[in-house]
Formats: sequence, structure tokens, C-alpha cells
Amino acid sequence: MPVIRLQSAYLVVDDMAESRAFYEDILGLKLKFADAARWTQYDCGGASFALGDRSEGPEEARGATIVFEVQDLEAMTTRLRDAGTALGPLRDMGAHGRVLTVADPAGNLFQLFERATPAKAG
Repeated sequence: MPVIRLQSAYLVVDDMAESRAFYEDILGLKLKFADAARWTQYDCGGASFALGDRSEGPEEARGATIVFEVQDLEAMTTRLRDAGTALGPLRDMGAHGRVLTVADPAGNLFQLFERATPAKAG
């Protein structure tokens, strides 16, 4: 039930094309995956850094959003709820998986990500 690894960190951006130009052309990051203007992900030495449009991040997101991967999102959600943790919406991303927005005790937002399996996809 614990966190498996740091899945990624991403920034919510207003202009994907402008942001991609900066991170790719100026910083030289190598593109790993892009979903039109909604999501762009880069490989940074085995870790992932991404850019997401406003629809991808928590509504209140400012700055970076950390994403931790977990194997059992239901069990982790129960554990967090039982601890009185503030939980945001659960978002189903179909074949990619599911993500839950969580607030830590200081109010910092992060997300928990569970990869889709054939039984959980869709």
C-alpha cells in the first residue's frame, strides 16, 4: 500500500506551445509523450517532468505538482480518509490510470497515481 516511487512532477501552463518551446529548445529536454495541447512529458534521467494545461491539474494548482505512484489507490484513499486528510476529486484517465488530488497538513496539493490494468482500464 505505500508509495512505489515518484511518478512525476508537472507544471500547469497556460500556453503549451510557448512552454514546450522553452523546455525543448532552451533547456534541451527530450520529449517522451505528448497529448496534443493538454499534456507534454519529458524524460529527465529516468524521472518524468511534464507540462499540463489547466484541465490536467488541480484547480488550485500553483507551481509544481508532485505525483506519487501507488499500487492500490482504493486502499490509499481509505487510509487517507480515515486519517482525516482533505481529498480532492478522483479523475479516471481511462487507459492511463486514475489520479487523486490530496492536500497535506500544510495545504500543499499533490496527487496519487495508479496505473490502469486491463481490469481497471476505461
